[in-house]
Amino acid sequence: MGARKSIHAGKATIDVNVDFTHKLCTALMLQPFRDSGGPLSQVIGSLCIKHPNLFGRSEKLDVSWDKGLFDSNILIAYRRPRPEWLAQQSFIIQHSLSPEIGVHGFTTDNFSRSVSGGVNLSRFSVGMDLNDPASSNWSNTTSIRFEHVRPISDDGRSVSRDRDGFPVTCSGTFHDSMVVLKQESQFAKANDHSFTQLNMQIEQGIPVLSKWLIFNRFKFVASKGVRLGPAFLLSSLTGGSIVGDMAPYQAFAIGGLGSVRGYGEGAVGSGTSCLVANSELTFPLNKILEGAIFLDFGTDLGSGRHVPGNPALRQGKPGSGVGLGYSLRMKSRLGHFQVDYAINAFQERTVYFGISNLAS
Repeated sequence: MGARKSIHAGKATIDVNVDFTHKLCTALMLQPFRDSGGPLSQVIGSLCIKHPNLFGRSEKLDVSWDKGLFDSNILIAYRRPRPEWLAQQSFIIQHSLSPEIGVHGFTTDNFSRSVSGGVNLSRFSVGMDLNDPASSNWSNTTSIRFEHVRPISDDGRSVSRDRDGFPVTCSGTFHDSMVVLKQESQFAKANDHSFTQLNMQIEQGIPVLSKWLIFNRFKFVASKGVRLGPAFLLSSLTGGSIVGDMAPYQAFAIGGLGSVRGYGEGAVGSGTSCLVANSELTFPLNKILEGAIFLDFGTDLGSGRHVPGNPALRQGKPGSGVGLGYSLRMKSRLGHFQVDYAINAFQERTVYFGISNLAS
């Protein structure tokens, strides 16, 4: 369900894509954190405007807006053409609003569901990205951005403490500010029988002002896929750590779809370090239907107590967890449909529904 429109303005073309797809991936896992504001509040949509020749010198302007049931993101990117052997520059302005469920949410039903704890994050950032020319199987991106993070309540008021009276920012005030230098490297190699991917990210908080956050955050994701006859085995390992000044929302949240299935978002734990392993075997059932069995494991490596305010301990999160289950996925011209059934270490069952890429 959607609409597409191309507007021609002289030699330039502006493409507008509006998608009002109703996705249910997380709707059954998260309860609404604010009251319905009318029919549009229940609509998931995206709008993208692209101008390929803004000032007549091949400058590109991309404006995108994504709206979920409980979150939104606005991104403005301006790109200037440069010789291929030089790093490509992009100037970025971004604002997002999302519920902070992973750290400050509450768990229910033996950790199988997570609900809002009344803390949402309003993030504003401005900066520049540099994409180095790809060499062999490697690609690198360097970025520097100013970020302003403001926690707000469900009714839109600025907050500095959670419901238990603990600070939700590093500064202890209603907002945190920081300048972040980020280096991201990606490796990808694939053939007809397997693929290998590696992603590494390093973020460094730069002390431009004394009150701004100083930290170092590292994260990696390694994936390996191997074809086994008609089936396909996919395994991945995700890990990370953060040291220095940090707010609770910067902790690694473990649990949920894309992490340890069978648990709510962040219901396994939240810590200054994490390790998550996923393994999944998919196999075709017919031309459009595919089945899968999966096993997930995640742990905070005992680092939950180092998060300011220790929110994981206050909520009784276990710190480690195992989830296993099976999945049915259907691909058709109307879109992709997916149902995941998972059970956690407390024998609590969770079902995830997903609908995506619906045709116009």
